[in-house]
Amino acid sequence: MLAYLLRRVLYTLPIMAGVALVCFALVHLAPGDPLVAILPPDANEDLQKQLRTLYGFDRSLPEQFFSWVWRALQGDLGTSIASNRPVATEVMTAVGNTLRLAVVATLIGFFFGCLFGFVAGYFRNSWIDRGASLLSVLGVSVPHYWLGMVLVIIFAAQLNWLPATGAGPGGSDAWVWNWEHIKHLLLPAITMSVIPMGIVARTVRALVAEILAQEFVVGLRAKGLTHFGVFSHVVKNAAPTALAVMGLQLGYLLGGSILIETVFAWPGTGFLLNSAIFQRDLPLLQGTILVLAMFFVVLNVIVDIVQSLLDPRIARS
Repeated sequence: MLAYLLRRVLYTLPIMAGVALVCFALVHLAPGDPLVAILPPDANEDLQKQLRTLYGFDRSLPEQFFSWVWRALQGDLGTSIASNRPVATEVMTAVGNTLRLAVVATLIGFFFGCLFGFVAGYFRNSWIDRGASLLSVLGVSVPHYWLGMVLVIIFAAQLNWLPATGAGPGGSDAWVWNWEHIKHLLLPAITMSVIPMGIVARTVRALVAEILAQEFVVGLRAKGLTHFGVFSHVVKNAAPTALAVMGLQLGYLLGGSILIETVFAWPGTGFLLNSAIFQRDLPLLQGTILVLAMFFVVLNVIVDIVQSLLDPRIARS
């Protein structure tokens, strides 16, 4: 087991290096001058040269890349061109907001996805199976930004039960776990949970149907095991794959949904990426993408480790 864990950790090192290279290359291949956002229209060549030297754009791309990676390893992601604030500060604030939203959305999606999936798989080819499968297909198919607007119209505009936008009362970003802040979290979290719920439900349904058809389940029933006992064995066998799917969905949601966070004005990574793209803020764009990509890589390693603990066959293979 220890050798397996060490291999998984070592495998992430070249992946992280490749992710950093791709993040840097993709941002610099995009057309446009990042200094346009802060340069006045009548800026002379001396001012342009000073700003390029200040942000390091006067050096070659390999020099910029290695300098950026070295500073990133020390926790310095540069300075935002648009706001002149440290990128690390802005990114970590946005990551905290998105992480809070993504974890709640993943828990909602995982709970209802597993519920629908287990019920559909256990009662396969019945009206319960068809109903649960229909809900999972709708969850994957419905555009989440459209669903978000519908929820805002119903619960914010018409019923006036929940706030429509923001992360706290009065537009405050400072989070406190009380009902006033949780109300701002509910609508975007429910909207984001729909797609993972559908994916988890379809995956778990297929797993449960496959497990129930295996010979060991027939043997358990032949020994007189109760339905609950058989169900517990099915859950144990389906848990590693369901956990892997949940981990991947959490990784995707950590990237933040630009559309959902824009609809609800949620100050997360998606909202930050949207601002960085339109303002052509290269340091902010690079730092945000890098942090999100590293979160995704680390999350996959954690999921692999937890999977191997739940199912030792994975480590032995």
